[in-house]
Amino acid sequence: MPPSSKDVTQMLSDWRQGHPEALDRLMPVVYDELPRLADRYLRGERRDHTLQTTALVHEAYLQLVDQKEAHWRNRAHFLAIAAQLMRRILVEHARSRRAAKRGGPEQKVTLDESLELSTKGDISLAALDDALTALEACDPQQSRIVELRFFGGLTVDETAEALGISPRTVSREWRMARAWLHRELEKSD
Repeated sequence: MPPSSKDVTQMLSDWRQGHPEALDRLMPVVYDELPRLADRYLRGERRDHTLQTTALVHEAYLQLVDQKEAHWRNRAHFLAIAAQLMRRILVEHARSRRAAKRGGPEQKVTLDESLELSTKGDISLAALDDALTALEACDPQQSRIVELRFFGGLTVDETAEALGISPRTVSREWRMARAWLHRELEKSD
């Protein structure tokens, strides 16, 4: 029987308090969820993308276990950080690859229809990252909600738990963030 969310929260707390054996118990539990997050990120990438799911998971894992000052609140918070790390890894990978090609084509991502961000159906990963960065500057909470819901695949309830806000607030902010991003991405088209 898989550990409950409460068990995972306790393992995260033990790890934060400096008990290395907690990490040994925790990683097999959460590691199984990391490929799901990586698949969500890589789903819209081109077929010959050089960063595969396993490599993305391993890179994110290495960065996660290196977090010395993280104050993990619960499983949803841990997965939120993992999603954020994967986004940053992919954006950096796309930007460095583009720079290596001296202005070659940008990486394109196909956005989930439920996000309804682009009328064209796909946008560049760099454009999406720029739009999320701009959103974060004016409304950090909405930016985190987009990151958790869209990239992290968290439900409204899991997002609310990770951010310590109500599900109703998540739903409202999610709608507003989608509208804002839609407008920003239309400008960049």
